[in-house]
Amino acid sequence: MVIETELPKDHIPKRLVHGWMGHPVGGVGTPWYLKNTYWYIEAAVFACGCNLRCPQCQNWTTTYCSREIAYEPKEAAILTTDARRRYGVNRMAISGGECTLNRPWLVRYIRELKRLNPDAKARFHVDTNASILTKDYIDELVEAGMTDIGIDLKGLRVETFMRITGVEDRELAEIYLQTAWDAFKYLADKYKDRVFIGIGIPYNKELISIEEVSRIGDEIFKIDPEVQVCVLDYRPEFRRRDIVKPTFFEMTRVWDALHRSGLKTVICQTERGHIGPAKDW
Repeated sequence: MVIETELPKDHIPKRLVHGWMGHPVGGVGTPWYLKNTYWYIEAAVFACGCNLRCPQCQNWTTTYCSREIAYEPKEAAILTTDARRRYGVNRMAISGGECTLNRPWLVRYIRELKRLNPDAKARFHVDTNASILTKDYIDELVEAGMTDIGIDLKGLRVETFMRITGVEDRELAEIYLQTAWDAFKYLADKYKDRVFIGIGIPYNKELISIEEVSRIGDEIFKIDPEVQVCVLDYRPEFRRRDIVKPTFFEMTRVWDALHRSGLKTVICQTERGHIGPAKDW
């Protein structure tokens, strides 16, 4: 048998995507001042599939969905543009699953979105675990038109990353974790003035300690003390329905820990809505 992995130059990639919904909260890469509103702030689409196997996957019906329509980038961009008009928003987000898995598709999709939405108000938002987001990949996305990005940093210790993501190969986990941190640093160093950057940290006491969250805050501070940091209160889902969703008061402790790191813009997702960045709760 001969296996060929080279695709024709004129090959148009496809991707299983679904959703095209109005999103009232947004994602990690959504500016905090747009959250807690009473109307839609983004038109969101979700790419199926993921390279991680998080036991408590918060969007597992998308991650493991294999029965959607496979769209070409242009087709998906048209549907997203229609959703923008339908919900009366300027922000267009893609998440997952993990949307960066098919690089040619995502780059073309962002480029088509920009072509279809040339007005200055249009924002093109990518939410990702950043585990395969290399420097050259970031360059391509920015060149294509990406204006906002949300990156999940699922731990500081590789053991924590493996527990959260379900990645059992330690060497692979180390690569994924380092790539995500490197992506954040590269974006902060090179594109801070061009791209809005949001950092997401998952929190549940069964998965990560407040002490490690605080250390993550210290490392983020070294890279960019002004970056938006959003802590996600992981709820029981998928194979980890045994965990308990963090209480509002747990999340205030997490907020305090990150604020003490010196970070300027910390928000926490809670059962009562988002808190921060000012301590007005």
